Amino acid sequence: MTFLKNTLRCSIFMCCTFGLVGVVHAADTLQKIKTSGKMTIGYSESSEPVSYAINGKPLGYAIDTCDDIATEIKKELQLPNLKVEYKKVSAEQRIPEVQSGNIDLVCDTTTNTKDRQKEVGFSINYFAAEVRFAVKKDAAIKDIQDLNGKSVSTTKGTTSEKHILQAKKLKNIEITTVYGKNHAEAFAMLESGRVVAFVQNEAVLNNLIAKSAHPKDYKVVTTGQPFAVEPYAIMFAKDDTKIKTVADKVILNMWDSGKMDHLYKKWLQSPIPPHNINLNMPQSQIFKYLKTHPNSSGIML
Repeated sequence: MTFLKNTLRCSIFMCCTFGLVGVVHAADTLQKIKTSGKMTIGYSESSEPVSYAINGKPLGYAIDTCDDIATEIKKELQLPNLKVEYKKVSAEQRIPEVQSGNIDLVCDTTTNTKDRQKEVGFSINYFAAEVRFAVKKDAAIKDIQDLNGKSVSTTKGTTSEKHILQAKKLKNIEITTVYGKNHAEAFAMLESGRVVAFVQNEAVLNNLIAKSAHPKDYKVVTTGQPFAVEPYAIMFAKDDTKIKTVADKVILNMWDSGKMDHLYKKWLQSPIPPHNINLNMPQSQIFKYLKTHPNSSGIML
């Protein structure tokens, strides 16, 4: 057991033991849930295979993770019949919705960043992915440098916006960015030829290609460095130590027990609904690192 994991467990124990000593003027989502008799979970409708919906029913890697957290919250509050409601949110809406109290947990491809930690709270990271880009298969583009002077698309409100800006600055290249309101719309810009590349996390890219009308016409560029490596975490109200304690306990147990491996195989290495597409994505080095070093660290943008 690593020092980091033991330290994290100690922190969780301290929160459980001393969290109720004194009155802390901070968000108390658990009390809000108990009073209202309802928990609201935000999800993305188009971030397959992490968070998406079929006929209005949410599913995916993140949804399975939040289902376990919801079960633990029911136990914590001694409310076995607690109503759990899922609410669709866009990347731009999710932080304001949490801050306003309309959503208790966000379970999608939210990247844990230092800047966002100033606005909202995050659990231990439950997933990690590389940010890369998809192009037409015949495109002579092998790395980020080859995007110089070209137009790319990405999804509004996601961290990919900042990764593109950083790449432009660090590599001294010029890239024109066009935004889609969701992943599907941004990918459609690549399909139509409006842009030469779509920048997003590799899981989303592979899934959109696989379910497109002509999957063999596209590829994810895996040569060269990725735009970034991103950790995903469950998002909730800032400074809410009580709900963080519950979420962290659940996610840490999922890492320890091997359940995260099970979810990875289920959603990224097996046929998934509705089209029975198998992404066959090997685990990245950052995902393997999280298995032995679970943490809630955010990235700097």
